[in-house]
Amino acid sequence: MNATALDFAPLIPWPFLAGLTGFALLAIILGAWQRLAGWLWRSLAVLALALALANPSLVEEERDPLADIAVLVTDRSASMEVGERTEAANAMAAALRQQAETDPMLELVEVEAGTSADGTMLFEALNGALASVPPDRLAGVILTTDGQIHDAPADPASLNLNAPVHQAMAGDRNAGDRRLVIEEAPRYGIVGQTVAFLLRVEDDAMQGTAMVSFRFEGGEPQTHRIPIGRSTRVEVPVERRGQNVIEAEVEPGPQELSLINNRAAVSVNGVRDRLRVLLVTGEPHNGARAWRNLLKSDPSVDLVHFTILRPPDRRDSTPVEELALIGFPVQELFVERLSEFDLVIFDRYRRRNIMPPIYFDYIARYVEDGGALLVTAGPPFAGGPSLYRTPLAAVLPVRPTGYITDGGFTPQTTAAGMRHPVTAGLEGGGEAPSWGRWLRQIHGVSLGGETLLQAPDGNPLLVVQRSGEGRAAIVMSDQTWLWARGFEGGGPYAEMFRRVAHWLMREPELDEERLTAYANDGELHANRVTLADAAPPLQITWPDGEQEITGMSQDADGRYSVAVPANGSGLVRLRSGDLTTVAALGPLNPLEYADLRPTGENLTAVLDAMGGGLFAIGEGADARLPDLRRTRLGADQAGRGWLGLQRNERYIVRASHARPVLPALIIALLIAAFMGLGWWREGK
Repeated sequence: MNATALDFAPLIPWPFLAGLTGFALLAIILGAWQRLAGWLWRSLAVLALALALANPSLVEEERDPLADIAVLVTDRSASMEVGERTEAANAMAAALRQQAETDPMLELVEVEAGTSADGTMLFEALNGALASVPPDRLAGVILTTDGQIHDAPADPASLNLNAPVHQAMAGDRNAGDRRLVIEEAPRYGIVGQTVAFLLRVEDDAMQGTAMVSFRFEGGEPQTHRIPIGRSTRVEVPVERRGQNVIEAEVEPGPQELSLINNRAAVSVNGVRDRLRVLLVTGEPHNGARAWRNLLKSDPSVDLVHFTILRPPDRRDSTPVEELALIGFPVQELFVERLSEFDLVIFDRYRRRNIMPPIYFDYIARYVEDGGALLVTAGPPFAGGPSLYRTPLAAVLPVRPTGYITDGGFTPQTTAAGMRHPVTAGLEGGGEAPSWGRWLRQIHGVSLGGETLLQAPDGNPLLVVQRSGEGRAAIVMSDQTWLWARGFEGGGPYAEMFRRVAHWLMREPELDEERLTAYANDGELHANRVTLADAAPPLQITWPDGEQEITGMSQDADGRYSVAVPANGSGLVRLRSGDLTTVAALGPLNPLEYADLRPTGENLTAVLDAMGGGLFAIGEGADARLPDLRRTRLGADQAGRGWLGLQRNERYIVRASHARPVLPALIIALLIAAFMGLGWWREGK
């Protein structure tokens, strides 16, 4: 393409030339006003001189035109997989490619935007594409999306674009959908109490009420019926310490784009209120202070400790009024306030006339109803004053045989204890533990539960058992305090009994049957703790509803685990035998699934500011695509059924040739002729 243009290369700077020319024109105007003879010819001479000083020339250029560039951003996020939106997006891309192939002055740059933790970042992908596009060659931007994007600029001017931006909206804009929205959710809750959620059910097709179910860590659901379209407060119990994933799901509506946004989940960090422990020491002994120091060292424990110093059957000559002893508040502790304690400990307690047998029955019921009991047995447990000779025997896991052995022995970890979270991995443990010795054992027969520690002769030392809804444990020795004192190197006294106490109070991390899962670096990791010889297969339900069954391999510590590639984003459910749990792949409630309806509202400000248009193309491969037109710069860029890609008419110059408009000799002759004519006219 060739072009000719008039160019000026003044012999003096433009300001001087303009000043001289203006002065001359002023003189000419004055001469004309005074009707001076020859003023016309002198004016022509001055103009010719000014033209000569401007040095005009004709420039002939050889130009190569530059093609305009259109940018297509295609939304490939999860919401575009609803229905046949992806097919419509593919059809739009194919139409633009065909336009670019048939129009040599148009190039097409394609980018895709996917789902991130913060939703669909469409403009992030656009900015990446525009980095390689010269601004003066941009013909336009086409955003093929359902409109569910989350990075639209608040100020369209920040895009700094001089080209139209269009939206090709995929999806049925008249489709209805039901959605569950969590408006408020607490981050923390007290274990055993309820937390309140503020939620709302939105439905485009109906009003009335809808059933919402809540499920804790994949367990059995509890249901509530709430009104549609109104914010409703619902209370859900916090069942354990640590992270509690609570799922909420609303029943399907009459119109559904997807059931994904019928579900939501929140993570509540369960914290325990101060734990109340009742410690009853039957008589003063060396281990009593060790127990007291252990429990008082935990700032989360409120300890109520009673030591029976003078039983009713003791006979001496000291007057009662001089003893200054506090009476044992049996009625208050074991009838009125028993349910307030999280753990009851009987330390070397012997049956006397302090507590009627019915009170031991109350304690047994307390355990079966969800309480926790720990008994540390001393010599009285083997004889007539034994706690086993009370109604408490119903929840005790060991029956005494009546024998007591005095002498040193090293406690051994049983096969079950090697794998039980209470004793697994204790410092100095293993098949040949390096612990210090205990000096007395009370012989007994295990009636159930799990024996975690035993004497070298097989006599049970530490047995834990689930009794009804509660838990009980017994230690068949009163010499555990030797570990606390460091006798012969001591042992893991504090750690072991901390675990025992927290297991009794149903700490989930110490359950002997537990299933946990988490996502990391694109993989789903599942861990199974079990005392069985093998772990049941793991059933995985991915966020999109697909199921997968896989086996679990045993680790060196006796636990089972598996890692599989993570699939999708959202909440994944896992089941192994009777145990269930959930894990989050990405955010618990992805923005991408919050609303699946096609919309143009999120891009309205950008389209208006850039002069573009909104085009609903529908779904499927036969989408209703707009016509593509090349438009003039500054003209309308969108109309009914068509979108425009502007022509910028940019080029590069390959060669340039310049020649003077008038040769210098001709200019000089013209100036001389005009001046001569002016003198001639003045001389007449």
